[in-house]
Amino acid sequence: MTTPRCPHCRNFAFLDWLRCERCDGELGYHYRSGQFHPIDDDGTVIDGERWYRCSNRSWGCNWLVREGAGSGKCFSCRLTRHQPDAADTIAMEKLAITEQAKRRLLIQLLGLDLPIVPWNLHAGGLGFDLLSSLSSGQRVIIGHANGIITIDLAESLDNVREALRVRLGEPYRTMLGHLRHEIGHYYDMVLVTEGQRREAYRELFGDERASYQDAIARHYERGAPDGWRQSYISEYATMHPWEDFAETFAHYLHITGTLSTAAAAGVRLDHGVSGMRDIDVEPLDDYRDQSIQRLLDDWKWLSLVFNRVNRSMGLRDLYPFELNAPVRHKLEYVHKLVIAAGDQD
Repeated sequence: MTTPRCPHCRNFAFLDWLRCERCDGELGYHYRSGQFHPIDDDGTVIDGERWYRCSNRSWGCNWLVREGAGSGKCFSCRLTRHQPDAADTIAMEKLAITEQAKRRLLIQLLGLDLPIVPWNLHAGGLGFDLLSSLSSGQRVIIGHANGIITIDLAESLDNVREALRVRLGEPYRTMLGHLRHEIGHYYDMVLVTEGQRREAYRELFGDERASYQDAIARHYERGAPDGWRQSYISEYATMHPWEDFAETFAHYLHITGTLSTAAAAGVRLDHGVSGMRDIDVEPLDDYRDQSIQRLLDDWKWLSLVFNRVNRSMGLRDLYPFELNAPVRHKLEYVHKLVIAAGDQD
């Protein structure tokens, strides 16, 4: 992953910007290069192809769409299978917030070279149903099923999301975090094949063939078992092997994404100042050629610093989770899975 900058003034640019806040130049994000490009009504030529504004730009999408793509929508927006009617402006405002988190998720997945097969090109391909229980008055069943991730746009509201966090016993819940969890289910389906990979999965997470409906009923009746912190990353992970994998996958994305951002910003911990260990800590943009030990060692120290920064602002810890030995082994499994997926390209 590369650090996006304004092509007009070279200022650092946030991934959700439509215009540079320094020079006011219009920005278009090219997902293949991971960079912003200048755009106008005639489009812009990148690597011999002409790219245009996404037709959803008025709703906050700053991605570019390739000429001849067959749609005025960019790659990210085309992955959205169902969404509220455009006349429902309140729901569309919530959609814009959710789509922003989805684009950030996709940028990370593409940076890790993870496969993304669109729902309209292959059965079981990735797609998103982004629906609103607030405007429809109907219950939206969130989750993943055969490649389709369903999200209730009401979760973009702070009070709704906080109520869910408390009800589910979660110390942390964001829209991006929810998307990272659900994409874990997708890659469970796509990357965990039979044979040794499946056997290792069952040794770490349990037998996924156990009844999911029974697991749901048991979890909501009894809650997490006593001593769950000794083997799981969260209470929700205890419900079923599928949920344990999805939670672990989400945390792998949390950790690698934050370390990548720190690396891009030039963050470096000097042992002479911190006294944390006898070598400096320099986060990397990409850990796929590193051991899980290096990744988690860097995260141990960086997360401590980030937690201290949050506390200095009166906020909850940025990362309020404990990575015990069983969870570290599960993260190592995901790490190897991600590496193997990239090697297949």
